[in-house]
Amino acid sequence: MIRVTRAAATAAALLALAAVSPGPAYAARPAPGESPTTSPGSRYGGVALPEGWTVAGAGAGRQLVWTSPEPVPMGDARVEFHADDRLIGRPVPQPDGRAFRLALGATRLDEGTRLSVTAGGRRLDAAAPGSAARALPAAPAALPETPLPANAVDPGTPGRYRTVSGSYDLDSVRLPGYPEPVEMRAVVVGPADAPGKRPVALFLHGRHATCYVPGTDEMNGAWPCAEGTRPLPSHEGYLRAQRLLASQGYVTFSISANGVNGQDHSVEDAGAQARSSLVRLHLARWADWSAHRATAPAAVRATSPVDLSRVLLVGHSRGGEGVNRAAVDSLTPPPADQDGYRGPVRWRIRGTVPIGPTIFGRNPAPDVPSMTILPGCDGDVFDLHGQNLVDGTRGVSRGAALHSAVYVVGANHNYFNSEWTPGQAKAAAFDDFSSDDGTDPVCSPGTATRLTAAQQQAAGATYIAAAARLFVGGDDRVRPLLDGTGRRAPSAGPARVLTHAVGGHRTPAFLPDASVAVSGSGRLCAQVDADATRSCLSPEAGGRSPHFASWESSTEPGRDAVALEWTAPGSPATVRAARPVSLAGSNALALRLIVPPGSTGTTLDVAVTDSSGRRATLGRARVDGLPGTERTASYWAREVRVPLSAAARAGLDLKRIATLELTPGGGTGRAWLMDAWGWRPGTPAVRPAALARVDIGRLTVKEGDSGVRTYRVPVRVSGHGSGQVRLFVPRPDTGDVTSRLVTVRPGRHDIDLPVEVRGNTRHGYELRHDAYVKAVRGTVIGSHRGGVTALDDDAMPTVTLTPVSDDVTEGARLSWRVSLSAAADIDVFGGVSFLPVAGGVELSTADVDPAWLEEQLGHVPDPAVPLSEAGKGGLGLGVTVPAGQTATEVGVPTVRDDAAEPTESLLAALTTYDGSWEPVPGPQFTGTVREAP
Repeated sequence: MIRVTRAAATAAALLALAAVSPGPAYAARPAPGESPTTSPGSRYGGVALPEGWTVAGAGAGRQLVWTSPEPVPMGDARVEFHADDRLIGRPVPQPDGRAFRLALGATRLDEGTRLSVTAGGRRLDAAAPGSAARALPAAPAALPETPLPANAVDPGTPGRYRTVSGSYDLDSVRLPGYPEPVEMRAVVVGPADAPGKRPVALFLHGRHATCYVPGTDEMNGAWPCAEGTRPLPSHEGYLRAQRLLASQGYVTFSISANGVNGQDHSVEDAGAQARSSLVRLHLARWADWSAHRATAPAAVRATSPVDLSRVLLVGHSRGGEGVNRAAVDSLTPPPADQDGYRGPVRWRIRGTVPIGPTIFGRNPAPDVPSMTILPGCDGDVFDLHGQNLVDGTRGVSRGAALHSAVYVVGANHNYFNSEWTPGQAKAAAFDDFSSDDGTDPVCSPGTATRLTAAQQQAAGATYIAAAARLFVGGDDRVRPLLDGTGRRAPSAGPARVLTHAVGGHRTPAFLPDASVAVSGSGRLCAQVDADATRSCLSPEAGGRSPHFASWESSTEPGRDAVALEWTAPGSPATVRAARPVSLAGSNALALRLIVPPGSTGTTLDVAVTDSSGRRATLGRARVDGLPGTERTASYWAREVRVPLSAAARAGLDLKRIATLELTPGGGTGRAWLMDAWGWRPGTPAVRPAALARVDIGRLTVKEGDSGVRTYRVPVRVSGHGSGQVRLFVPRPDTGDVTSRLVTVRPGRHDIDLPVEVRGNTRHGYELRHDAYVKAVRGTVIGSHRGGVTALDDDAMPTVTLTPVSDDVTEGARLSWRVSLSAAADIDVFGGVSFLPVAGGVELSTADVDPAWLEEQLGHVPDPAVPLSEAGKGGLGLGVTVPAGQTATEVGVPTVRDDAAEPTESLLAALTTYDGSWEPVPGPQFTGTVREAP
């Protein structure tokens, strides 16, 4: 039983709300005239605040504020605040694009706490170590390897069909949770003369600015666009890939999602469900038009008819997560109250192509083939956590669907879309990868490894066409481009493209988890763990791994690998399976191995032993590291294969392989084994399994006036069959996360999360209790996060202000009493702002205590200015009536001087905030300071 009371859980509830919501239900808003209670470089409690950080407000109304020197572009990664290595919340961006505010509530920041702000795992508030990025381990990281052999078939070669293009703009649609309608707009490119019904490719762009001012650099994330601005045409940015596919016989359409981008900050899943709904709404329209072609827009009628049983979905960034969710939702329908599309599924999705994707829900579609493009110089989704679209499918379903990761060395995030590319875009555009001094040896423009925009777009189009040809067209000849075989497509130009895969014709062999035993020079390591002795990759290593990107908590059980470290050759690491595995029918053992970026010549002798003790050395694997610096996520697994012929010759029982042995051939080194599989060529047919689907919802209730009521987190299990999920539950008192494996079956309540809410008649905050879930086996996840929110239903006490000493001689303290009509369960806070005095002489900064002024403003103005002008620079008074109390005093300490002065006065206004962070204007009041006798 989880007990949530207002006294014990206020801070934890605020923290949980900020941590999980892209936009909290109550935004951290400054009061009019509010000033920070700290200044950059000062201290807050025991914390020395770095440059750019302030704390505004007081008591439970405190807000942690980070202000960037330059505007932070609207992108796909979520901005997060961290204290040490702990996520403390996702702040609310302010309209200026520079300031980000996070409600702290009663949360403490302790002595020695290190604050940081990240997006996609990248620090935004500090430069990378040193004046320039350090290559890992040295300059050779920037030298290309010998080019891979060319593939027998090049999917980037234009086809024989003449193409036509056009667009359609339909009535906007309403999506659950979105106040404003979302557009139904697309650009269509298709073959004009291809015979029969043609396969379909749908493109969905990512999260970018929504509106721009023509002829300027001004962009914003508003929706709908205001007068004088235009919608940014992100959906027109994939024309090169569309034209290539159209020439090969595909009908393509790229849809606009500005209406989702402009509103997804206010929904729990960052827009994944809305994007899925939008994709399926467009597919439904095409199904209607296919049945009644005369009703279709002209752009649709101009192309060849479509075959909606052969659909490829291509999604960029959050669009990648959107098309993945659309694939999930097309196989197992989402709850009707969450979905913007409620009709039948009249299409079949044969594959997806996420490009630099997000996957905040960690819910890949296991039975839909995918090819995930990972840009090696991604400056937006910096940690490349879309790798989980591959890794996260292991063991979940049958494993027949091929899931490929395509690492493009030197590609950034934006340039896959021409409307996000400088020199090509109609609005302002930028290179998302940046370094402070422009000397990154891997990713700065002009280096040997960085691609130009044209080169990147050519590579992107080629590999999208490869996925179409394999997943939709069934042409196995292009599989070696995607599955780790090590082939290149000449049409991708000089781009160095590396691949690995899971699924397809792979048989699970050694997949590290808690059931395997590791000995020798290896250890079982946790891909995500705050404990450096357990984690696979230490934060001090420099650089990052897409495989080890963190999720919702600092520890994630169930994600393991094998870490190898040796100081002399011949130091084997042995991996023993819990029970013998079968490699019968496989041609080779395929291993996904990570070595440090920039390293060359790592060799490992690979041997296996069967259950009777017979041993065979299969061969030697050589692995080179990727080009990488401290600014890139380059600890990425290379696929290597060793043939199983030696094991057959040695008489091993390939049906009962017990151990895998990896013996380094060099002096010192490090490596990580992600997994090992039995491999054979070919692409199997994919038949989706009957999986159970789990959706966690959110129940919103009123707290009531008395008693304790028990509510349950709404969890819906649909689909078919049974399976396992891992359930994560943050503790309401500490914020620590516990997890457990749960078996689920449709129609049962296997996940039971009761929450107790205690009612009272005192004003307070809403309280949230949260839970989130990920698939383990035999399941698919829709909405991964939810919980119970208890709304406060008690009005805020009336605030009054009375003078205590508002007419004093200089040297005395002006003071006023702020009173509440009743005590509240939360700190009632507000701010006092100074206004210009209409007549007479206004009190100035020379008339108040300089120590008090330094504390409030961070400096003492020289020359002195009236208090109202100092207020424009940040001077203000924080007001806090502590929880359970009904009054407090605020005041201004004056100083006595020897100068002859007239009577001076001040005019001030009080603003307080209620539990929903809405400002409540209070009274104006005056103070008078007279010359001392």
